[in-house]
Order: sequence, then C-alpha cells, then structure tokens
Amino acid sequence: MSPVNAATVPTASLDTALAHASRLLATDPALAGEQAAEIIKAVGPHPMALLILGASHRARGDLEGALAILQPLADAQTNSALTHLELGIALGKAGQGDRALAALRRAVALKPDLPQAWRSLGDHLMALDDPEGADAAYANHLRYSTRDPNLLAAANALHEQRIAEAEALLREHLTRAPTDVAAIRMLAEVAMRLGRNEDAENLLARSLQLAPGFHAARQNYALVLHRSNKPAEALQQIDQLLLHEADNPGYLNLKAVVLCRVGDYEPAIALYSRILQVYPQHPRIWMSYGHALKTAGHQDRAIAAYRRSLQLEPGAGEVWWSLANLKTFRFSAADLAVMQRELERPGIASENRQHLEFAIGKALEDEGRYEDSFRHYRSGNDLRRATLSYSANDTSARVARIKRSYTREFFASRSGSGAQAGDPVFIVGLPRAGSTLLEQILSSHSAVEGTMELPEITSITRELRGRGEAGNAMPYHDVLESMGADALRALGERYLQHTRIQRKTDAPFFIDKMPNNFLHIGLIQLMLPNARIIDARRHPLACCFSGYKQHFARGQSFTYGLDDIGRYYADYVELMAHFDEVLPGRVHRVIYEQMVDDTETQVRLLLDHCGLPFEESCLRFFENTRAVRTASSEQVRRPIYREGVDHWRNFDPWLDPLKEALGPVLDTYPAVPEFPLAKAAS
Repeated sequence: MSPVNAATVPTASLDTALAHASRLLATDPALAGEQAAEIIKAVGPHPMALLILGASHRARGDLEGALAILQPLADAQTNSALTHLELGIALGKAGQGDRALAALRRAVALKPDLPQAWRSLGDHLMALDDPEGADAAYANHLRYSTRDPNLLAAANALHEQRIAEAEALLREHLTRAPTDVAAIRMLAEVAMRLGRNEDAENLLARSLQLAPGFHAARQNYALVLHRSNKPAEALQQIDQLLLHEADNPGYLNLKAVVLCRVGDYEPAIALYSRILQVYPQHPRIWMSYGHALKTAGHQDRAIAAYRRSLQLEPGAGEVWWSLANLKTFRFSAADLAVMQRELERPGIASENRQHLEFAIGKALEDEGRYEDSFRHYRSGNDLRRATLSYSANDTSARVARIKRSYTREFFASRSGSGAQAGDPVFIVGLPRAGSTLLEQILSSHSAVEGTMELPEITSITRELRGRGEAGNAMPYHDVLESMGADALRALGERYLQHTRIQRKTDAPFFIDKMPNNFLHIGLIQLMLPNARIIDARRHPLACCFSGYKQHFARGQSFTYGLDDIGRYYADYVELMAHFDEVLPGRVHRVIYEQMVDDTETQVRLLLDHCGLPFEESCLRFFENTRAVRTASSEQVRRPIYREGVDHWRNFDPWLDPLKEALGPVLDTYPAVPEFPLAKAAS
C-alpha cells in the first residue's frame, strides 16, 4: 500500500487515513507508524497521528521513541484519555510504574469506559499488593469490555455488588450462548465473590479450553487456584502468562506471592527486587520485600526494607508491627516518638491504629514500662476484637462435639484405614507455645525437612464440609463418619500429593507446623495413621499472654480477648486430654519449660517418638539457616534462653481475667485436671 498524502485530500479523507492507520496498529504496527509519519509530514503534528506514531513505537518495542512522542503529547493534550492510556502502557513497559499509574488513573478519570485502561490499572494495582483496588479495576474492565446489552447489564450488576442478579443474567445468557467465554469468565467472577472457588475453577478452565489466548481469564484462573491452595497449578498458569508478557507487574507479584506460599523465598525475593525497580516509591512492595527477606533469614536487609517503607509512609502501622514482630529488634526513642505521633494523627485508619498499638506496646515493654505497654496492647486487642465475630461458646461446643464423635470404639472400627505413609510430622498446640522451636530442632535432623505451617488440613476440612446434601455446608465430622477405608486412604494420599510442592529435599520426613490442627487430630488419625503428632505446650499464662501481644496476619481470632484466649487454652487442654485417653501414646507432648531446662533429654525423647536416631545437630538448631515464617523466626536462630519463660510476670497485675478463664488448667499445669467424659454420639 502506498503512503497517503494527506495534504492533497479533504478533511474526510484525512479522518479515513487516520482511522486506517489506527486499525493497522493491531496487525502491522510498523506500517501504521509509516502511515502516521506521512500524515504528520503532510499536515503537521496532528495529535491523532502523533498518538498512532507513539503507539507504533511502543508496539515495536521502541519505548524510548514512544515516550519521546507520547509524553509531550500528553502534556499538550491534558484531556485526551486515549493519549494518557497509551502513555500509561508505554511507561509501564519502560519500567516506570509510578508514572504509569498516574497516567492510567488520569485516563479512566477522563473516560471511565476504557476497558484496556482498567485492565492495565488492575495489573499495576495487583503488583502493588492492592487486591481490593485491583479487583475494582478488573470489575470495571469486565463492565466496559462488552457491548452485548445482556452482558453489559450483568457487568453493571456485578460492579454494583448485585451478585444474585448478575448470576441470574449470566446463566440466562449462557443458555443461549454456552460458548461465550466473556460470559463464562464473568460467571466465574460471581462464583469467586460468593466463595465458590471450585465452581470458579471449573468455569475458568472451560473458558480457557474454548479460548487459550484469553489472558484475562488465565490470570483469574491463576488467582483462584492460589486462593484454593493449589500453588503448583497456579504457578503453571502464571508461567504461561509470563510467556506472553514477561514484565507484567501483576503477574510477577502474583508469582512472588505464590512462591512465598510454597517456601521458595530466594526467587520470590528476586521478583520483588524486579518489581521495586518499577515501583521504587511504593511502601507496600517494600513491606512485602521485607517479609520475604525476614523469612529467608536476611534480617538486616529486611529491616532496611521496612525502614524504606516507613520513609515513604511513616504511618504504615503494619510495617511498624513487622519490625516489632522480629522480636529481637529494639525500637529507638525516635522510633517510639514517630509511632506515637502517627497514632495521634486525626483520621488514622483503623488497621494502622491496631498495628501501631501493638508496636508501641512492644516498644514500651522493651523499656520496662509495663503498665503503659499493657494499655497499648489492650487498646490494640480491643480494636481488633471489634472487627471479629469469634465466640468462645462456639469453640467449647465444637470441642464437645469432637469428644462425642471420636471415641476408642470409633477409631477401633476404622483400624487399618488411611494412607500408610509415615512422612508427615504434625506439630500442634497453640500459637506462641514453642512450636517453631520444635520445628527448628527437628528440621536440623538429616532425615527431617521443615515445611512450616501448611494449609492443607484446613483445605480438606473445607472440602468435606461442602459435601453435604445439595451442597449445603455441614460439620465435616459428619462426612468423615460416613467414609470408608478407600475414601480415607484417598484423603491421606491427597494430603501427601498436595504438600509435595512444599518439600525441597529428599528427606524422608517433613513437618506440618499448623498449631490449630489439634482440632483435627481425629482426621489426621483416620487418613494418616502412621504420621507423628507432637503437642507443643507452654505455661498457660506465658502462652496466652504471648498470643495476646501478637497481632496475627490472619486467623487466631480467639487471641484478642484475655477471657477468649484463656477459654480457648482450656478447651485445647481438654481436647488433648481426650485424645490421650482414646489414642493412648499417639501424641507426644513437649513442655516448653522442660525443653528449656533440660534440652538434650527432651530432644532425645522427641526424636525417639519420631523413630529417629539422635543427632548432635538437633542441639545446634540455631545454626539451621532454613526459612522461618512465624513470629519466632529470629528467636529460633539463637540458642535456647530462659529470658522469655517468666516474662509474663511483668504483666501479672492485669491478667486476672485470663487466670479466671483458665481455671483449673492453670492450677494443675503441667499436669491436667480431670475432665468429664463425653457421652458417645448416638
């Protein structure tokens, strides 16, 4: 095709030439650029021709040339949404994420119905660890990317959180057009918002089967797989996305998150480092980078990352708490002054206030100002407790239900069921009871790998609850009672298969250190009867108050009230006493104070229970360089010390509600009081 001489044609023909050049961008960006250059040569610096020329440079990978055209054009055309969109895309490709965000936000502010702008903005917000903002942007992408009236109505309903209406519209549409991949993807979004992850997975898999190049659906698929605790499958999808767009910041951040989930911290750290080159001014990425560095044992680098985050956002409570949560870190007087100033700032967000209260409590505790420290801990806990719906009565009822169901006769009738592998070593108990120390000791043995707190048991119980009639959720124990030997074996094999990605060595044993799994010992016994189970127990006041001082990232809702945590500890002791009765010798208990006082004896007993020979390295556990995720990450990298054993006594004057809730469990520790026998379920 010969170049257009726009000087010799009327305005209508110029518009036609511009439209033709614009269409060429999708199929032949080089030719589109040539056409735009000819138009500019003929009529001067026409804004649309300049935009096409800049987009052509961007599409051909000439980002320097693209920005040399697009930035001055955006400065001159301040109200041109398309110019700011193209500039935002080019800046993102050039690794200038902060400027890209500003341009894309300007584009959607000028013209909200630009689907590509919303999609690009969502990718940037995903990279910035802003899932809520990203979800909103992706919802707008869905909303504006369709021109079908039926889909547009469904997209609007979805955007406005009218979920039931959106679902009805989409299902009606799909009866007429069952292969409409856009509608299938939108229905998957409905399922995700309703927490029906399995439905979302199936829908997105179908969408990709019909349209393998549907990258937006593949990104959704990777995300729902991650949320469903299927990291291996999620990584496969992310890697396919990265083959298409290797520098997409949203894909890179999601991969880093999943890699951290499976314990691959060094490659995750490298990804965060790449992302920070694009977004050097964003405090949340510095915080995520710090989290990964801390877990991998790079404490100095982690502190530097947290400090950089705070330089950018001094009121970021979660970052201050992340420093406090290193446990061995000490705040300076200047740090404390900044935290107190930020706490008093008008309009402070509740989440920041919560974290700051806990961090200030830690700083004052380190200074020996215990009454002031407790006041801040209590304020932080009260704020957090107000956001939760935890019921201690529900937990007590749950424990009573478990005791009634899992009797000696129940287990005897299912003897021989389950997968017979003995690979897993479960460490259970309460948070802050010394479980990380036990994991560090055991993982220092040549035959044992530490894989940290694994969510697989929780995933299995969630799936079992969903097997009720007509899909209605029910106590998973009811489902478990009806399962035969083959089904129980399949559960055990599923557990082993799904945790395989967490294992990085050929050690024959691995550790699952999810404390709350004490509630699922019945399930563990049925599906993995040869797994080892270790109960980590610590003095009730020491354990409970240590939990009360902790702002957990998620879960552990019982820790934010002294009465709640005391009752939870008592329920835990009662349930473990029950399993000691019905499964004698099955659980090996380690008393934290005894481990501190006579480490070698307790380590030998622990190894004996696991069927392992003694190794000297288990006494030098602090030399183990493995990644540690929990709040004790820095403490277990030091030799055992008595300093923390009785530290709760500094706060004794304010712990009466806790003591009352613990009742006889406190009086008899480390022995166990008599508990009433449960009546077997009929």
